[in-house]
Amino acid sequence: MKAPRSKTACADEISTNFVRNIIAEDLRSAKHARLVTRFPPEPNGYLHVGHAKAIYLNFGLAEEFEGEAYMRLDDTNPLTEDHAYVTSILEDVHWLGGRWGNRLTYASDYFEQLYTYAEEMIEDGKAYVDSAPVDMIRQYRGKWGSPGCPTPDRNRSPADSLELFRRMRAGEFAEGAYVLRARIDMSSPNMNMRDPVLYRIRHVPHQQTGNNWCIYPLYDFTHPISDALEGISHSLCTLEFQGHRPLYEWVLGSLRSPPAVPPPRQIEVSRLNLHYTVLSKRRLVRLVEEGHVDGWDDPRMPTIAGMRRRGYPPSSLQLFCERTGISKEDKNIDMSVLEDCVRECLDDKAPRAMAVLRPLKVTVTNWPEGHQESLPAPVHPKDASRGQRSLTMVRELYIESDDFMLDPPTKFFRLAPGREVRLRNSYAIKCEEVLFGPDGRTPVELRCSYDPATRQGKGRKIKGVVHWVPAEPSLCVPISVRLWDRLFLRPVPGASYGEQELPTTSTLEEGTLPTQEECLLPEAEAAGPVDYIADFNPASREDVAGFGERSLVDAMPGQQYQFERLGYFAADPKDSAPESLVFNRVVTLRDTWQKLTATKS
Repeated sequence: MKAPRSKTACADEISTNFVRNIIAEDLRSAKHARLVTRFPPEPNGYLHVGHAKAIYLNFGLAEEFEGEAYMRLDDTNPLTEDHAYVTSILEDVHWLGGRWGNRLTYASDYFEQLYTYAEEMIEDGKAYVDSAPVDMIRQYRGKWGSPGCPTPDRNRSPADSLELFRRMRAGEFAEGAYVLRARIDMSSPNMNMRDPVLYRIRHVPHQQTGNNWCIYPLYDFTHPISDALEGISHSLCTLEFQGHRPLYEWVLGSLRSPPAVPPPRQIEVSRLNLHYTVLSKRRLVRLVEEGHVDGWDDPRMPTIAGMRRRGYPPSSLQLFCERTGISKEDKNIDMSVLEDCVRECLDDKAPRAMAVLRPLKVTVTNWPEGHQESLPAPVHPKDASRGQRSLTMVRELYIESDDFMLDPPTKFFRLAPGREVRLRNSYAIKCEEVLFGPDGRTPVELRCSYDPATRQGKGRKIKGVVHWVPAEPSLCVPISVRLWDRLFLRPVPGASYGEQELPTTSTLEEGTLPTQEECLLPEAEAAGPVDYIADFNPASREDVAGFGERSLVDAMPGQQYQFERLGYFAADPKDSAPESLVFNRVVTLRDTWQKLTATKS
């Protein structure tokens, strides 16, 4: 796996990538002997496309600089974590090319060491046990621009705090009775430095340690120490952690015996904001739990599992990460950028096939009854080495229903009464008669004639080309197709903005890092009030039943194709089988969304 490096960027842009430059200088100056990075997701949900950027950054830079990358599960909150999430995270990272060797770790691996450091900090007067309730802690922390004030327990002696902390570990107290807080500065302009909580009580089994612990460290305490214990040289994170960097450095500077010298260096980069979706685990959890989608791997979801199931190749996500770049500038990326990367990667890879999703029957009246003719077609038009596939022309065919109009506009170059069109890789046909259904208005069959002199492009020039499949059951296969579209109707779901006032990161999300108050509350109480569900796209899934050419019978789960003239499709890895083929639309052949929304507006 290579570090994200845009193929479209010029050499100067590449050379000024600030993260790469910082690392190169630190290694050149011997500040750090070797690059060691880590990817530390919390196992409280599935990874999404924003995590893909972090995966490529951490693992890619480690490979580029011949260093190491740790795969660490930040499992400090047993209320929201599950081993199923651990499994999915490891599968996703491996699928994207991340390789960690023997460097798979868990924050819970360090619980005993973290506890020892906490006791030392209490003894050194740098931490204290506080019995103040959550509301008082929140109130006493003050507000931005005005100082906080100490709770009554801030002056508790180290000896008393140490005794209470040990009793907390022994399980003597109920949840919320006590917390361990750092003693820093209640008047600091940085709210994160106003005596943040380091430990809280949770009488909940842990997915790794079982019932061994009933007190759990918070992220701001766990993360810097875990980095130091693993010898991380550069701790790469997103911009919402920038305000936490002073606390990161304070924790490491407060340890009696630092486990790493020099300490890890935290560097923040912009996070990824992708239009027409949400990249917050809390919001994704709600979509799943309320049944708006069919699980974390629903192909509409921006999760890596959903994109993999939909048919995105991993190379498309890497290309996307390269093109969006690495900077400190907030970026709101349109979904079309990601979709273009998918098209680019699939164009060279995907074999071609023909399928009809909304069939309209065509009878070629001058084609001999029972006659079949084999017609060669390339597996891939840009790669002759991949060989040919065989199509079979017969008397009865299916074409796409929207390739026919009774009263077409001027620039409609497909089939209509009295008009001629070329069947792809076959003959030209002309519509002679239209048969209607019981309502007298809906066409159910077209009776056409074919011109034998036009076989596979021969003869006169014909502008319109349509795809088709033989209607003979032995020559085609029935397919179920799921047409996926964007998950939300607006670029920023739940936001209120003018046409030229797209919000930045700070207004889009509260960030993945919870506030100190949220760490003390049940997860549901901290979810936030934004009703982004109102922008959910009810047409984001459409199921259709059609027919495909016979070659599709061999489609393996996950295999991608270009259905000619329709888009890129992939056999669903969970639901598709040879006896019941199910295809997901990966992406259309071109971006039709912007044209559609522009027309509507």
